[in-house]
Amino acid sequence: MHPAALAPAPAVFSSASVRPRRGAAPAIISSASGWPRRGARGAVRCEVASSSAPSAAGPQAAKWAQRTVVLPPQCRGCHLITPKIVNEIRDDLADFKCGMAHLFLQHTSASLTINENYDSDVQADTETFLSRIVPEGPSAPWRHTMEGPDDMPAHIKSSMFGCSLTIPITNGRLNMGTWQGIWLCEHRDYATPRQIVITLNGI
Repeated sequence: MHPAALAPAPAVFSSASVRPRRGAAPAIISSASGWPRRGARGAVRCEVASSSAPSAAGPQAAKWAQRTVVLPPQCRGCHLITPKIVNEIRDDLADFKCGMAHLFLQHTSASLTINENYDSDVQADTETFLSRIVPEGPSAPWRHTMEGPDDMPAHIKSSMFGCSLTIPITNGRLNMGTWQGIWLCEHRDYATPRQIVITLNGI
């Protein structure tokens, strides 16, 4: 048998371009070769050597980092917080070539989501939608009203969007789409500071 047939192939993990032009088709990565097929643009490769063929320096051990980011009280509505998050974890993030970032909001009357980062009208329209779909006030059917008429609606909205996000890390950056941003959605009329636990894992 030819010696080349015995050599193990390295595992290749690939992700699409993180900065396409608006409206441009995402880059497509070939699972067979790890290289973009014809027509793909700006692809990013994230390679990890297979365990059967370790490098001279030995296998890379997974790393972890964690910190809690405290956001000041925000008015009711949807707020773009990507710059704040990135600024808080910038030093830790730079140590990761390939991994995942997990964001966990420690509250039940606010939420996290990923959405438009360019036009603030999207944030305003999303708040309008939430206010219309979840009734509030004396005519609302809620039993949990001891903390105010906006409290139970806030709990429902929190469950609709959720309290956690997972974002890939590529070459020391959060690998989001060009027009994606991290939102904190504040669902109370009189908010308090919000805490987000951010955990980074990878190599």
